[in-house]
Amino acid sequence: MSSTPQAIRGTQDIFGADAEAFAHVVETFERVRKLYRFRRTEMPVFEKTAVFSRSLGETTDVVSKEMYSFDDRGGESLTLRPEFTAGIARAYLTNGWKQFAPLKVATHGPLFRYERPQKGRYRQFHQIDAEIIGAAEPMADVELLVMADQLLKELGIAEGVTLQLNTLGDAESREAWRAALIEYFRDHKDALSEDSQDRLERNPLRILDSKDPRDKPFTADAPRIDDFLSAEAQDFFGAVTQGLEAASVDFVRAPALVRGLDYYRHTAFEFVTDRLGAQGTVLGGGRYDGLLEALGGPHTPAVGWAAGIERLAMLVADAGISSEPALTCIFAVEDDAALGYAQKTITALRHQGIDAEMIATGSPRKRFDKAVKLGAKVLVSFVMRDGVPVANLRAAEPTAEYLAVEQVIQSLQS
Repeated sequence: MSSTPQAIRGTQDIFGADAEAFAHVVETFERVRKLYRFRRTEMPVFEKTAVFSRSLGETTDVVSKEMYSFDDRGGESLTLRPEFTAGIARAYLTNGWKQFAPLKVATHGPLFRYERPQKGRYRQFHQIDAEIIGAAEPMADVELLVMADQLLKELGIAEGVTLQLNTLGDAESREAWRAALIEYFRDHKDALSEDSQDRLERNPLRILDSKDPRDKPFTADAPRIDDFLSAEAQDFFGAVTQGLEAASVDFVRAPALVRGLDYYRHTAFEFVTDRLGAQGTVLGGGRYDGLLEALGGPHTPAVGWAAGIERLAMLVADAGISSEPALTCIFAVEDDAALGYAQKTITALRHQGIDAEMIATGSPRKRFDKAVKLGAKVLVSFVMRDGVPVANLRAAEPTAEYLAVEQVIQSLQS
């Protein structure tokens, strides 16, 4: 007898309370994005590899080490999407979505990266994502940040989560800062970690968020972006912080928070928590005004964020917020002759938006006891009386759910 194939390492089968927490995140995200009038979009799970190699950069870890890429039967290199933003940017250019600018879109679904699985991190994982494309004003950044803040509050996990905020400046500011960082780190090159030595010339900003203890003594005294900000960049960041203050969104300045890719500009942010151990970021994003140019399009300002559904669901579960939903109504069909009437009743209840289950198998004498053990808010037993099916309602108190079930049953009897 052949053995049963096992799940692929880094994937997961989500069930029970974990699945309910996952669904709670998605349902809350869908509700909040509608409040902010973000339009829903669905993206292909795979794209031409160039979509990600050109947008993420050939030298990034995602492109060089983590992408699931393959040649299709026509010999074209395709890649399972490792993130959403590049695919949305490609769709914006190829589908003529510029006519909707500023375009506010949101999506969620699975992503794929070949990396070492750990708590809250999988090779197939899921994200929620929100983007505003075609808006150069700082109010777009503010809207996304306020939306993210409201999402975390409505999920019930905002406590202990901190918004860390930084500016990367405009192109002129960033380039001046980059040059100063290269000059500074060159003086300490031999003492830096191997990764930081490799990044020094091509991506020095990444050294600032290095976790290697060998780099810490040097990153603390490295040049800061504030010393290189143009007047326009200062005004932009000031408008973002003022907008957050007006919306009562708390934040802390995080001058070491960076984005390594050249197309990132101005605002960079992360919502972080210490409740997930080392993996502290639960939602992050920033402004990427140069991305669409990297994909062959015109200069197009854009800003967005993404968050891992698994990590958010872990916080939801840890807070005891979401579990198996309480059952509203349970049917115990104590006489098989009443089954047709019970089926008609349960269908009517569900059409009225009332969830219900039915026990109609096994020993008729034990069905009522089984129903009681399920602990529903309302229990309905079905029996035959003088050849007529009868429904008997039971509840601890006449709650709204009880009255709703009673009304549906009465309407069927009339």
